[in-house]
Amino acid sequence: MNTAATSTVAPPRMPLGRVLIWGAFALVLIVAPLVFTSNLGVTMLAQMGIAIIACLSYNILLGQGGMLSFGHAVYSGLGAYVAIHTLNAVSAGRFYLPVSLIPLVGGLAGVFFAALFGYVTTKKSGTTFAMITLGIAELVFAMSLMIPEFFGGEAGVSGNRVVGEPVLGITFGPARQLYYLIAIYTFISVALMFAFTQTPLGRMLNAVRDNPERVEFIGYSSQRVRYYGFIVAGFFAGIAGGLGALQFELVTAEVVGPVRSGSYLLFTFLGGATVFFGPIIGGILMVLATVLLSELTKAWLLYLGLIFVFMVMYAPGGIASLIMMNVRVAQFGRFGRVAPSLAVMLVSGIVMLAGAGAMIEMIYHLQLNSAMGDEVPFAGVTLHARSAMSWGVSAVLLAVGAFVLDRARRRYAEQWGEVQSEIENAVRKAEGSAP
Repeated sequence: MNTAATSTVAPPRMPLGRVLIWGAFALVLIVAPLVFTSNLGVTMLAQMGIAIIACLSYNILLGQGGMLSFGHAVYSGLGAYVAIHTLNAVSAGRFYLPVSLIPLVGGLAGVFFAALFGYVTTKKSGTTFAMITLGIAELVFAMSLMIPEFFGGEAGVSGNRVVGEPVLGITFGPARQLYYLIAIYTFISVALMFAFTQTPLGRMLNAVRDNPERVEFIGYSSQRVRYYGFIVAGFFAGIAGGLGALQFELVTAEVVGPVRSGSYLLFTFLGGATVFFGPIIGGILMVLATVLLSELTKAWLLYLGLIFVFMVMYAPGGIASLIMMNVRVAQFGRFGRVAPSLAVMLVSGIVMLAGAGAMIEMIYHLQLNSAMGDEVPFAGVTLHARSAMSWGVSAVLLAVGAFVLDRARRRYAEQWGEVQSEIENAVRKAEGSAP
């Protein structure tokens, strides 16, 4: 008797390189608190996880959908408020919910408010969309001081994340226990957001960003695609807000303010909105700047502004794009051609920043702390704000560093262009010789 053979199609396997990358990411999340064991280190790591989720959720709008939003903190902030109120309700015994699921409540709140506000904002695109998001952000921020029953007024809403009996000794009271909860949410959220970029909706969102007219021509509604993407971004922003509520056990009006929305925009751009891992870099930089840099100098906002201006002028793709540019050159074995110029750029940039930073610190000292003498500690060196020597050396470092950096940048651009031409020629030859 003849039997019909049935063929089975094996599911596609994840490439080995991608498995290694995700494995390394998980390993870093696991090992990080074992390396940075201080309370400050663990707290900063937890904040980095929250910032990574928030910046990646914002990049769904900016990088994936081309939607410049000035009010993304509305969804992370309202998610944080709903999460802290839920936590207080659980503490009061009104209902039972594990503390580990509180961030999901924030995510659902983010979905609700994104669906509510996004229905209006996504009807427009471009500059009009940006202005509407700014208006909604200002409206919610104003309401935060007008409705103290929900927002808690200027004092905000506080809570206690240690609720109920511990499970396997886990109470989420110690900073390390909470960090690992945040690390789990961070890994899963990053994986889901990466998976979203590979879905039909994620690809259509890219198409709406690049050519909305063509999307309409083939029968899709660009407004509806933007709306669905907006809701997805709101969900992950709400999760970040819920994790923040657990981390700080306090939610104030600052979380829905324009400064927080501006931070998401600034650091997502600095990290690189055009590359998926760019906002991860941006989230890490966000915590380093707001926690460490703000403690080291009063001029930290000025430094951020200057860095932002230089990135817009010379590297609009962000740090991630710079990395990927040189990775492609290295893949074709030509990184040695541009490495010397790149090294000179890095060294001269550090020299220039040292000179500029010294002058900025002396100016700030004279304006704010002149009564405390003229000594200014800077990078392990003591400067004298009223000394011509300190000003002269700083000016020379700034001038020399800027001059060498400009020459090295021009040389690097020339070499990089030559290398790119060689790579393109090699690719064409390989394609022409392929059967």
